[in-house]
Amino acid sequence: MRPDLEIIAALVNPGARVLDLGCGSGELLKWLAAEKGVNGYGIENDPKEISACVRAGVNVIEHDLDEGLGRFPDSSFDMVVMTETLQAVASPSELIDEMLRIGQECVVTFPNFGHWRCRLHLAALGRMPVAGHLPHQWYDTPNIHLCTFHDFERLVTAKRLPIIERHVVNRDYRVQGRLNPLRNLFGTIAFYRLGRALPCEGQAPRAPRLRAPVT
Repeated sequence: MRPDLEIIAALVNPGARVLDLGCGSGELLKWLAAEKGVNGYGIENDPKEISACVRAGVNVIEHDLDEGLGRFPDSSFDMVVMTETLQAVASPSELIDEMLRIGQECVVTFPNFGHWRCRLHLAALGRMPVAGHLPHQWYDTPNIHLCTFHDFERLVTAKRLPIIERHVVNRDYRVQGRLNPLRNLFGTIAFYRLGRALPCEGQAPRAPRLRAPVT
């Protein structure tokens, strides 16, 4: 299994109901079903990837994420996963809200536009960066909402979403704790496990849930 999917798989509880947005060939869901007894569904818009899911025995729904997730009822999943797709959808903020409407928790991963190589590329050449974690040219990239880790965490804070876990990796997908103080400069990909919004002041608090350490 791909190294990024291994990190995500470790964040999913055994027996969970999982929805994978942009599931590709279904590699993650197939592994989770076999190893963790997960009841999973994937959403995919690429006919070739959908065919691969069917061959792998993965439940898949053909759907465009830019059309929203209104077809799914509230709290229908324990975990909703979206792997390196956030920056490619039309309305990332609204999609996060929908993920946490239909799921108790969600996992979101995306490439870091604040990485030092991107900054150096812009400063030295005055052109849009091309790097290992952002390999496309500006004119053929699927990424329309690039952001940094700091940008994303500002959005999460504004939404009052608790960060249950955060893992920042280098270009080899190695989680390195020593990078955390400067993660926005040296991290290439981040993995965020988010919970539902905390109650505003004056609202009755929800029952407390255990929180794993943020790394």
